Amino acid sequence: MTAPQLLFYISAALLLQITIGIGLAAWRWQRSGTSPKTLPVNAGASIQALAWPGLRDFRVLRRQFEDARQTQCSFTLAPVDGAALPPFRAGQFLTLALDIPQASDAASRLVTRCYSVSEAPRPDAYRITVKRIPAPANQPDLPPGLASNHLHDRVQEGDLLRVRAPSGRFFIDGDAELPAVFIAGGVGITPMMSMLTWCLEQQPGRVLHLYYGLRHRGEHAFKTRLEVLAAEHSRLHLNVVYSQPCPGDVLGQDHQHTGHVDVALLRQTLPHGRHAFYICGPPPMMASLIPALLAWGISPQDIHHEAFGPASLAPMQAACDDAAPPLLPAVDIQFRRSGRTLAWTGQDASLLDFAERHGVAVESGCRSGSCGSCETAIVSGTVRYAVKPDHDVAPGHCLLCVGMPASALVLDA
Repeated sequence: MTAPQLLFYISAALLLQITIGIGLAAWRWQRSGTSPKTLPVNAGASIQALAWPGLRDFRVLRRQFEDARQTQCSFTLAPVDGAALPPFRAGQFLTLALDIPQASDAASRLVTRCYSVSEAPRPDAYRITVKRIPAPANQPDLPPGLASNHLHDRVQEGDLLRVRAPSGRFFIDGDAELPAVFIAGGVGITPMMSMLTWCLEQQPGRVLHLYYGLRHRGEHAFKTRLEVLAAEHSRLHLNVVYSQPCPGDVLGQDHQHTGHVDVALLRQTLPHGRHAFYICGPPPMMASLIPALLAWGISPQDIHHEAFGPASLAPMQAACDDAAPPLLPAVDIQFRRSGRTLAWTGQDASLLDFAERHGVAVESGCRSGSCGSCETAIVSGTVRYAVKPDHDVAPGHCLLCVGMPASALVLDA
């Protein structure tokens, strides 16, 4: 063998080793260094930096009802481009842009809605769980929930949905030594499923308590799954509370308590010591439970909550913040692009409610200051918030869903 040949073979061998080494390092990096399951849950800036901008196409891989009455349906969504999903913090939500056909004409209506991810982060798919919203029982002539009924009735496996990256500031902390108390009412169980399963995977030694309030077994979402998890993990303590149990609902089997999730129940069943509380439920639950926790002596820093809407944010704000400034007398609100100038009289809870009541079309999503869908540029004037938004509002902009005028306004809407 000549010297040039020997040099060639040595060089080729070195190149092969380098290539294998780079490939192995990349594989390990993908499996561990940036896996959604191993990133610190509070690595906020780095996680947000990995999220995709705008809307991304996802395909519905699976539909599955989670309760006996089939009012809550899970949709498993995978990205069409096949690229790995960025990590997110367990408890966050997805924002969907839905093109919903209208009965009156051939055109569709673009509707934005936010739905919590209902399982632990994974690199290939998300799962959301959507409750069908019927017409109000006391106002049956009103239409049922537009987006939820569209998803239940029209969206099937194989269909495409446009999705924004996970966001929101309601998520589990990374302190495995601090026991976590999850309190869910109705469909508020969805972010709890994400937090709870993440904890069981990543913090198996953490003490977890789940209090799940609903009316009866027919509405009991994830029933079998929760019972299996509780049987497999001795540190998970399950407390299901039925307020209106049906004749066949068995106390001690289907549910552990009858009544409502309240502080009296928590004091009876929680051990002494500090806990982190995570609460998601309808406004009546939030309005009663959060002030009661504060009165019990729980630190506001240990109470984390996800609101169904602006109304359920008020108890926490009233207990933790200074009194809100007095309401303004009537001022003019100009929606520049819509060509409307209207008088604000203080009867609406937010600028979004005000706009919708007067037929001004504006985009919206979560309606609680989290998703940013209703972010609108302020041409002139100022906006105040009774509740600090979770979304980081851009300078010169406001969130209509939780904003109220602090002066006369001109909005780019």
